[in-house]
Order: sequence, then C-alpha cells, then structure tokens
Amino acid sequence: MIAVSILNRLIVAAVTLLGVAVIVFVLLRVVPGDPIAMMIAPGASPADIAALRARYGLDLSLPAQFGVWLQSVLMGDFGTSISLRRDVLELLLGRLPATLELAFAALIIALAVGGAVAVAGTLVRRTPLEPAIDAINGVLLAVPDFVWALALVLFVGVFIPVFPLSGRIDPTLSIDFLTPFYLLESLVRFRLGVFFDVAAHIVMPVLALALPLATVITRILKEALLEAMVQDYVLLARLKGMSEMRLVLQEALRNAVGPALSLTGVQFTFLVGGTVIVERIFAYPGIGNMAIDAVINRDLPLIQGLVLVFGAIFIVINLAVDLLAAALNPRLRHG
Repeated sequence: MIAVSILNRLIVAAVTLLGVAVIVFVLLRVVPGDPIAMMIAPGASPADIAALRARYGLDLSLPAQFGVWLQSVLMGDFGTSISLRRDVLELLLGRLPATLELAFAALIIALAVGGAVAVAGTLVRRTPLEPAIDAINGVLLAVPDFVWALALVLFVGVFIPVFPLSGRIDPTLSIDFLTPFYLLESLVRFRLGVFFDVAAHIVMPVLALALPLATVITRILKEALLEAMVQDYVLLARLKGMSEMRLVLQEALRNAVGPALSLTGVQFTFLVGGTVIVERIFAYPGIGNMAIDAVINRDLPLIQGLVLVFGAIFIVINLAVDLLAAALNPRLRHG
C-alpha cells in the first residue's frame, strides 16, 4: 500500500511540476519588460539585438520556446543565466545547500522550542501560568520572520554586536570545502573553529525563521496534548499512579505528535519560501537571495530554474511528512 501511494504521489508531483512550469513560463513572458534590453550595450545595432534574442531562444513563438526549454530540462540542461552568464543548474546546486542548511537548522530549533513550550503549557494547565504562556505565544505568532530578522540585526548585530551581520563564513578563513554544506562538513571534519564561525553567521537568520514556526508548533501541539490528556488511556495511566510529566511525555505526546507533524510539514514549506526575504536581509548566499536578483534582472532561465527547485522542495517535504505520519500511525500505514 505504501509503495502504491508513493507511486501515485510521484505521478501527481510530476504533473504538478509541469503545471507550475507552464504557468511560470507564460507569466514571465507576458509581463512587461524585455530581459534583452538589460543586456545590450549602448549603441547596439538591431542585428546585435536580434542575435542575442536568438541565442536565448526568445525569437521563437511561445509554444516553441516552452518545448525547447522543457526538452532541455528533461535532459538536465536548465539553460544559461542571462545576468550571470553561467549555467543555471550549476548556480542552483551551488546555492541550494546553503538554503537547506539554513532551513533545516531553523526547523530543528523550532521543533525544540515549540515542543518544549507546548509541553510546559500542558504541565501548567489550569494554573495562572497557562494563560500567560498562551498570551505571549499569541503575540509572538503575529510577528513575521522578516520583522524578527530586522529586530535581530538591530539588537544583536548593531547595538550589541554579538554575531556577524552578513555572509556565510569569514572570508579570511582558509579551508578547502569538499561540499557546499559548510556547517555539516566542518563539524564532520572536526574543524571546530570553522564550524563555530559558520554557526555564528547562521544564528540570526535561523532564529528569524525558527521563532514564527515555533509559535505555530506550540499552539497546535499544546491543543493536541490537551485533547490527549482527557482520553481514557491517559486517565487509566493516572489511576495507576503515573506522574504528570510521564503522562504528558510518555502517553499523550506520542499520540498528539501526529497533527503537529502534519502542520509542521506544511509550515516548513512556507519556511523555505520565507528564506527569500531573510536571506536578503542578512546577505546570505542562498537560492532565496539569488531569486530576488533574478527577478530584478528579469533573468528568465534562472527564475524558471528557481521555481522548479522550490516546487520540487515543497513536494519532497510533503511526501516525507506523509510517509513519516504513516510510519507513526498504524491506521494510516495499513489504510
């Protein structure tokens, strides 16, 4: 059953990516503005402009352009960036690891903080501390990630300069990375000096992304825990003399984690999308920062490649969350 479900989802994913590609391809070519106009030098002749348009396939009809581009993508060729004059796939593979490190680090922090606060709120239920925790969480829930980013820049980047304001690593450090995953590789190779420098550069963008997600996890998980705490199996465990902490962590949590997990997967896709603004604020060299430059420069091949990458990430995340939820819930696994 799981294999059939995965196959069906992969088919739906392929159709979804094709639909996204068609919509983005058409929209990019009907909006005002000509990307070639940003590339030509002053005094270029009409023949030079026509040759440049032909080089990027912009002299063909819209269906022909899409057919050529789709055929190239299926062969692993995403085209050449108009603004950077480099292979699009090479640019994406060079920047994607930085964004993935940022997003997964933010997810880990959000799960730890959100889970801890949800458990604490459940333990202090029906006490004056519960409404205080809910009120604080509600206020923080209304603060978007870019506001957190600006606040962190102001307080721990300018007023109290604890962390670096921009970049991914100190350029004075000399290390030959074997992979684009700087944080993970420096830890595996036990280069602690490099690891702490990369971690210092990533702290503020990670917190900016993690704090809004942590508030969502807190609210959903706490509601699921409160619902689980009144179930018969929890009441039976309480009659056996089990402590309140064990009731929450051992009995209620494993049954409440399902709804929180599903919502976390959905929110994580928004978190990956939120890296666009956060990376820009911190000048972090990920695909989010590159996406803004691509839009400003009307770099059609790069924008199309970025959209496909974001779409693939969203689909993979949702598939992984569904499989994990099925693994934790036998009814979904055998249903």
